Amino acid sequence: MELPLVVGVDGSEPSLRAVDWAADEAVVRGVPLRLVYACLWERYEGAALARDLGEPSAEVLPQDLVGAAKERARARQPGLEISTEVVFEEPEYVLVHEGRKASALVVGSRGRSGITELLLGSVSLTVAAHASCPVIVLRGAHDNHVAPRTEGRVVVAVGEDAKESAAVRFAYEEARRRKAPLEAVRAWRCPAHESTDHPLLADAPARLHERHAQEALDAALGDAPPDVEVHRRAVEGHPRKVLADASRGADLLIVGAKRREGHFGLQLGRVAHAVLHHSSCPVAVVPQQA
Repeated sequence: MELPLVVGVDGSEPSLRAVDWAADEAVVRGVPLRLVYACLWERYEGAALARDLGEPSAEVLPQDLVGAAKERARARQPGLEISTEVVFEEPEYVLVHEGRKASALVVGSRGRSGITELLLGSVSLTVAAHASCPVIVLRGAHDNHVAPRTEGRVVVAVGEDAKESAAVRFAYEEARRRKAPLEAVRAWRCPAHESTDHPLLADAPARLHERHAQEALDAALGDAPPDVEVHRRAVEGHPRKVLADASRGADLLIVGAKRREGHFGLQLGRVAHAVLHHSSCPVAVVPQQA
């Protein structure tokens, strides 16, 4: 039996967008959709959900919340198999637990300090940092509607230890599902102390770092399947900015996150953490056992 695609819902506009995106994604993957509401409170107050339900009051019971999300997903994808669950626990704990029996988790981004869509909420960040399955965080839209698929490209970040990378393997599958080219990006920089004033050697350190980046790309993509169109890009600049730029116009940006046994802090890494906050498209965080 195929593991479901699990989406966390809480009635907010970002989570409703996540329901839309996940319904489409479940059909592409050929898996069931599972909608999970987790909260310590038995009532939810949210104007976005009240509008969907046609209720004059914004106070909604959790069963109404997941029911409305289910109807929304069914209206979008009528043939999709959908199940729901309501759990009165901390959302972070519940979603990480759900990830043990999911093909992937989908969560919406949450705004803070009044800057919607710029910063990521604590639930999404915690789930991305601890789940044992890929976590897809919906970025790149600014209203109550999921951004349409562009069928443009899938981007994967290639890091230091890219050989046998779970993120690269996941990227192959995503590019294949979307019938889109895969763009593998490796950022590189030449430290200032390695520069030289000699005119014949001025570019030598930079060329060396660029060559190392190209070699990392070749190592990471050595087993690329023949049915996936792959483009390699070694780009000078800070990884955070390089990947944020690469996310513009992409269907999906994929980054890896090392998981270390016995480590209980956020297990994301600085680059993954940054792109989760600033990507212009959905971001998939793929765990890799260190």
